Amino acid sequence: MHLLAWPRRLYSVALYVLSPLIAWRIWREQVPTYSRLQRLGYRLAPLPPAPRIWLHCASVGEVRAARPLIEGLLSRYPRHSLLLTTMTATGAQQAQALIAEQAEDDRRRLAHRFLPLDFPAAAKRFVRGIQPVFAILFETELWPNLLHACRRQGVPVAVVNGRLSPRALKRYRHLRPLMEGAMANIDWLAAKSIADAERFQALGDVAARTTVVGSLKFEMPAQDKTLQAGERLLQEWSERPVWVAGSTREGEEALLLEAHRQLRKRFPEALLVLVPRHPRRFDEVAKLCQDQGWILSRRSRQQPVSDETAVYLGDTLGELATLYATANVAFVGGSLVPLGGHNVLEPAALGKPVLSGPFIDNFADVVEPLQAAQALTLVEDAAALAKALKLRFADPARCQREGDAGREVIAAQRGALARTLDGLARLLPDGQ
Repeated sequence: MHLLAWPRRLYSVALYVLSPLIAWRIWREQVPTYSRLQRLGYRLAPLPPAPRIWLHCASVGEVRAARPLIEGLLSRYPRHSLLLTTMTATGAQQAQALIAEQAEDDRRRLAHRFLPLDFPAAAKRFVRGIQPVFAILFETELWPNLLHACRRQGVPVAVVNGRLSPRALKRYRHLRPLMEGAMANIDWLAAKSIADAERFQALGDVAARTTVVGSLKFEMPAQDKTLQAGERLLQEWSERPVWVAGSTREGEEALLLEAHRQLRKRFPEALLVLVPRHPRRFDEVAKLCQDQGWILSRRSRQQPVSDETAVYLGDTLGELATLYATANVAFVGGSLVPLGGHNVLEPAALGKPVLSGPFIDNFADVVEPLQAAQALTLVEDAAALAKALKLRFADPARCQREGDAGREVIAAQRGALARTLDGLARLLPDGQ
């Protein structure tokens, strides 16, 4: 047996042992219009026409960040179609929304499926069934059996927007033989930063196949329509002072509501727009707000924002950017609890001053330039968040400066998309 093969085989055995838990995951992460058998690599739905490029994104944030790449691939390879896969149900819904927004010709060349679970037979069945001309994995989606199946089928593999946080590296180091074998199947790694490239190198010998291209997250599309949609909402809300807490996670909402309580002592008309990251928590967060005595309106139920409404729950999918566009100040969640944070660029691209908790290691590469430009402020707890909100609500000129600085950072950091597309052309030259 090849030395790199045995860790993958032990990993496969572990997957089979854990299959009851994995089956529960399949049941939970589902969209009614998709067959669960897609998780086992069965096609069960028409594919876009060949030749096909395959792009995998884990969930909502990755699909959003990959949008410029998706549209760039459709433009550069007009003879090809693009199959987009995700792991989560929310990612699937985000992909469906993205497809719906494309021009008619591009919609025919773009389709979504669920990624199969990484069982050997499922991976082989999936790759053989879709027959991609090359595979693109977004950020850190390194599935050993899928990568092995691509190698066996002669499918070149690229990892783009390659990100590996220090926490992820520490976890993966315990599986170094497995990861070393997986990374041997990568033909090109487009890393977001020098630090990310070095962390990938610590897991496998990929230096000769790695290019530092920058972050695709800075390739933000024009925001005019989103800002206009946000302005219409604000008019419905009687132009109240608003702060938006987006992509919030379990354990954070109670802290955010405490900060809101302190803020309203000075700004009693302030409205908190609260947007949990995961749809399965919408009702839980609504109950938390009501149990604490907040007057709540829910977007999913089209409940109006009255003068008495203190919290507006953004319990819909695909509208976070529009809700951020209503904000005087934006807070990005997953960061007051040790979960690594979420995308701080989305509100920054809308010209909003951005606040975040201290746990932002998943986005260190985009946080650093925003902090340096004073477009992003980190807060430690509810009291510090309330203080930061009060300072900005009392100083609109400061909000304008910080918002403008964020837009300038994004404009200055662009270029990763062109470098990524040029690197992918080595695997599939234009027009091939």
